[in-house]
Amino acid sequence: QVQLVESGGGLVQPGGSLRLSCAVSGFTSDYYAAGWFRQAPGKERDFVAGITWSGSGSNTYYADSVKGRFAISRDNDMNTVFLQMRSLRQSDTAVYYCAATYTYLATTEAAFPIWGQGTQVTVSS
Repeated sequence: QVQLVESGGGLVQPGGSLRLSCAVSGFTSDYYAAGWFRQAPGKERDFVAGITWSGSGSNTYYADSVKGRFAISRDNDMNTVFLQMRSLRQSDTAVYYCAATYTYLATTEAAFPIWGQGTQVTVSS
């Protein structure tokens, strides 16, 4: 059974940084795409960043709102997907979810069948 467990959320001041981790278990190979989504109170869950499965190299994709500030990466030896977040804004406050799928790439919520339980990120002074 595939499981995703997020960690690394917390309270941070505007302009600060956080690194989220997603521990992945249950996949029999590295051929899965992963993504991060977020959901702010009263809003829909939105795509934040995605990374293709590993092979000759992984490609990354970002929502316009986080380009240049967030970076998604994966360490297949550690079975972990990361989201490095910098220059955080109050508008980044949300529950962040890790997701995975058995395809090369996915960027929509409907394309990800496997989800973690989420980790809260609060950006506030």
